[in-house]
Amino acid sequence: MALASNDLELAVLDGQALLGNHVFVCGESGAMRALERVIADIAPTSIPVLLTGESGTGKEAVAMRIHRLSRRARGPFVKLSCAGLRVESLIGSGYRNAGKGDGAHLSGSVLLDEVSELEPACQPKLLHTLPDNPAETSSAPRIISATRRNLEEEMRAGRFREELYYRINGVCLRLPPLRHRREDVPALADYFLHKYAGQFARPRAALSGPGLRALQEHPWPGNVRELENVMRKLAALGDEGLALADLGSGPVEPAGGNGNGSGVSLKETARAASRQAERELILKVLGRTRWNRKRAAQELQISYKALLYKLKQIGLEDPVVC
Repeated sequence: MALASNDLELAVLDGQALLGNHVFVCGESGAMRALERVIADIAPTSIPVLLTGESGTGKEAVAMRIHRLSRRARGPFVKLSCAGLRVESLIGSGYRNAGKGDGAHLSGSVLLDEVSELEPACQPKLLHTLPDNPAETSSAPRIISATRRNLEEEMRAGRFREELYYRINGVCLRLPPLRHRREDVPALADYFLHKYAGQFARPRAALSGPGLRALQEHPWPGNVRELENVMRKLAALGDEGLALADLGSGPVEPAGGNGNGSGVSLKETARAASRQAERELILKVLGRTRWNRKRAAQELQISYKALLYKLKQIGLEDPVVC
């Protein structure tokens, strides 16, 4: 069921609807495996969740994953688009939809999408609507908020209400951009090709070796959403060259190349392979320690400062849990 008004966009999904293969959410990288473990820990609770990350990193999919694993899974999942929301809008309708049920289970979940876009005048109204202690209010829906902005900076700038920030930020999860988890690209690409082959009733397209390398080397400024769009185009066209043409500059030159595809340095190739192996080992240990960086440094037998430096080098200085 979908409801809409001039002031509020609502997307209500049946609690029984399947999200599909959760590879869209988690993937196989160490960072996303760690995220999956945190999701499994917090989903059965009522603690509010704040999801942060660049646009297109899959925050809505993670919110749905949390809902599906929660005790509220039989209730609906309600998405409220916060951009342009006015004080007079029907915030309560989202709660009424999320609260529907047969009494045999807790109410559903509400996703406050792009919560940073709430107008200042609307923020105290929302704050008044949210329960002080969701664990004591079983009739209230689970609150999950998502934003691509840094809410702490928004608070300091006076654009986001401090009390509201602490009300929605029970646990903060940061979704890494796709360029920081390139090892997930093949599985995600395969998932989307399978999905759209079914939707378009077309034979399932296959990626060539060079095509897959082009995907893994692309910086993906649009993150998972951009990858999905490319795979949807490939499924529709059935032509890899046309589908991948919009990736821009194409595959990155191998390290040590001279610009014409020749003269690849063996030494540079070995260094790149070493860096990749080091990155994968660090991510594996971080996943095992649930991103406890001090424990990870001990397991890796390096200093804590050295680990922080290496995380910065590979673009993973921020942990999954904010």
